[in-house]
Amino acid sequence: MNSRQHIRYVTAPDGTRLACAESGSGPLIVKAANWLSHLEYEWESPIWKHWLQFFSAHSRFVRYDERGCGMSGWQDTALSLDVWADDLGAIIDVAQPTEPFTLLGISQGAAACVRYTIRHPERVARLILYGGYARGAFSRGTTEAAAYHAMIDLARVAWGHDNPTFRQIFTSRFIPGGTYEQLRWWNEVCLKSTTGEIAARLFEARAVIDNTDDLGRLRMPTLVLHARGDQVVGIEEGRLLAANIAGAEFVELDSCNHILLQDEPAWQIFCDAVQSFLQQGVATIASPFAALSARERQVLSLMTEGLSNTDIAERLAISEKTVRNHASNLFDKLGVWSRAQAIVFARDRGFISTS
Repeated sequence: MNSRQHIRYVTAPDGTRLACAESGSGPLIVKAANWLSHLEYEWESPIWKHWLQFFSAHSRFVRYDERGCGMSGWQDTALSLDVWADDLGAIIDVAQPTEPFTLLGISQGAAACVRYTIRHPERVARLILYGGYARGAFSRGTTEAAAYHAMIDLARVAWGHDNPTFRQIFTSRFIPGGTYEQLRWWNEVCLKSTTGEIAARLFEARAVIDNTDDLGRLRMPTLVLHARGDQVVGIEEGRLLAANIAGAEFVELDSCNHILLQDEPAWQIFCDAVQSFLQQGVATIASPFAALSARERQVLSLMTEGLSNTDIAERLAISEKTVRNHASNLFDKLGVWSRAQAIVFARDRGFISTS
């Protein structure tokens, strides 16, 4: 790569050490952690390198290894959707965004992005969800649940064996269209990324995820992309996300790979869709809300959700007087006289919580 990544450590709310990497420049995109990452090995990986190149070329791209994996702490800690959302929040806080930003959720990272956004809608401009799901394997039917239980048991007893056949049961599902080199890399990184016991616990925690009730509460631009032949997360899960998130755009990709490979046509379609989506976000901001500062956009967004000045002050950790000042300024800029008029103005013109 022409650019380089900068790795540092972040402390999660419960004290767990999280490894975080940053590359590129431009608008901030934060990627939630996904299965078996390793920041250092991914940088030149035959599976992830083109992903990192693409996002680093168009943004200030921040990603991290989840607890229990890669360069983050491997100690025995709690694993749950709320904990993963807390970890994502810790990474975002250290990134110090100056305005609302884009969240990228791949696979189970989608659920963490949704949960974080529900907690902090004023901070998130838009969501990109690829290969994601709101329902874990235990909520998708008895057949899938039984297969998942078998993989959990197998991880505990066979993960560290010298024979890679056991690990390939996991990796071949992610990239069935991969080359020998790509499959071998993933088999090797399994051992470098975590232990069999942690892998089993991660499987179990993912299997019980169910945040379908969160989806209807999202009120920002969302792009959902999913491979038609995905063997890890069936395309019905992607359709469920798109159907339950208001106004979400759905792109179905002609691929059998859970992680798109660089040489398949679906990868270029993915890149084009993401770039178009991000450019639409910039255009949406340009008019008629271009004159609003980032903080004024946050205040307006929270007004449209029905929050009082007191609630907004608490949410943004500012004084109520400061909220009133921001409200007065945004009324002047929008040419309205009251909170009610501002809310109607915003809704009529499609304003959502954007950067």
